Amino acid sequence: MRIIHTADLHLGQVIYQNYDRSDEHRHYFRQLERWCTDEQPDALLVSGDVFDIQQPSATVKKAFTEYFVRLHQLCPAMTIVIVAGNHDSASRMQSERAVWRLANTHLVGIAPALERTEGPDGWQDKYIIRLDSGFIVALPYMTGDRKRLIQSILDRVADQNPEGKPVVMTGHLAVSGMDPKGHGFEVGKIKTQPVESLGTGYDYAALGHIHKPQTIGRQADASCLEVTYPAGVIRYAGSALHVSSDEHFPHTVSVVDLTGHGDDVHIRQLRIDELRHFYTLPLDGTSFTQEEAALKAVKRFADTEGKGYFCLRMDYRTALSSNFHQKIYDLLAPYADEVRYNPKICWTGRSTTNDTETEKPLFEVAELQQMTDPLEFIARTRDQYPELDWEDLRSAFQEVNEELQRMAEEEKAAAIAKKQKKQP
Repeated sequence: MRIIHTADLHLGQVIYQNYDRSDEHRHYFRQLERWCTDEQPDALLVSGDVFDIQQPSATVKKAFTEYFVRLHQLCPAMTIVIVAGNHDSASRMQSERAVWRLANTHLVGIAPALERTEGPDGWQDKYIIRLDSGFIVALPYMTGDRKRLIQSILDRVADQNPEGKPVVMTGHLAVSGMDPKGHGFEVGKIKTQPVESLGTGYDYAALGHIHKPQTIGRQADASCLEVTYPAGVIRYAGSALHVSSDEHFPHTVSVVDLTGHGDDVHIRQLRIDELRHFYTLPLDGTSFTQEEAALKAVKRFADTEGKGYFCLRMDYRTALSSNFHQKIYDLLAPYADEVRYNPKICWTGRSTTNDTETEKPLFEVAELQQMTDPLEFIARTRDQYPELDWEDLRSAFQEVNEELQRMAEEEKAAAIAKKQKKQP
C-alpha cells in the first residue's frame, strides 16, 4: 500500500492582512499533481485545514474543486481522503461528501459523537475507507480525548482485516512530543493529546495541525529524506506553504509505503519548492540599530531577491518614526507585491530595567487602531507595572463607563424632547 500524505493547505490564506497566496497554492498543486502521477499512490491523504477560514470565498471554493478534480482526472484509481481541520467547517465539508464520492474522493467533516461507544456496532464504518491494498481510518478534528471512539473504530478494522492488510489512520490534532516550531507558540501553550489517545492497531497515523514535518519520537530524523520505522508510526506531513520566517526547515510531502499490518513503514520526503521564501533581515543574523540602515537593507533586498517575504530584526533601543511601516510599504510599491513585508518586528537586546532577553512592548499602529477598550492595552502590558492594582483600575474604568453611558442617555433624551417640542 502506498499513500501520499499532505496537510494544512490553508487555501484562501491572506497573510499579514495584505497578501493573497493563490499563486503559491497553484505552484504547490502543480508539484502535487506531478508527484501523484509519478508515484501512483493508492491514496492521497489531506489531514485537515484544507481552508484557512471556515467560510471561504466562492473563488477559493472554485480553486479547491479544480485542484482536486484535476488530481482525480490525472490519477482516477487513486482514492483521495480529506478530513476537516480546526480551520474548516465540519458541517459544510460533510454536506458535500456525496457528490465528491463521484470523483473517488472521501470528505469526512463531522466527528463521531461521544455516546457512540455505547451503541451497536456499525457507526464505525462511516470512518473506515476500504481499499484493495489496505484500510484508512479517517478522523476529522476532534476536541477532547476520544480514545474510546478511536479504539472502537480500530477494533472494527481489526475484525474486518483477517488478511493482515496495512492500516492507516489520518487525523488533525496536536500530540505530545511534537515540535511546534513556526507556530509562534512554545510547548506547553497548546493543548496536546497523549500519544496513547490514538489507540492501538494502526501502522501509520497521518496527522495534520503542526506545520513542521516530523515523526513523533524521531525528531533527530526530521531532515532525513528516506527512513524506515517499525509499524505504529505517527507523523506530521507539515504544511504545504511556509507561514512564518521562523520556519527554518524544508516543507515536504510524505510518500509512505506499507507491505502488511505490523510490518515496517518506509517514508520518503519530497521537498516542496516554495514560490516565495521567507527571510529575516539582516541576513547575517545581527540586528538593525538605526532606522535608515533598515530601510536601505530593505531596498537592497528587494533589488537583489525580487521576490519573497521578509521581516526585520531590530535592536531594542532603536528609535523608529511613527510612519516607519508606511515608509517600507511605499518603498515596496514598485515591486507589484512580489516583495512582501511582515510588519511584526523581531526585537532583540536587553531591557534597561533587567538583564534578561525581552521583546519590546510595542504595538503596531493597526493593532492600536483596532483597540476599543483601554483595558485591553493595559492588560497586555501589565507585567511591566508590578505596582499596578488591577482590580482598582478595573473598578475605576467601570465607573467611567457607567458615567459615559448615563451622559449618553441624557443626551439622547434631550434630543428626543427637543424634536418633540418642534413638532406642531
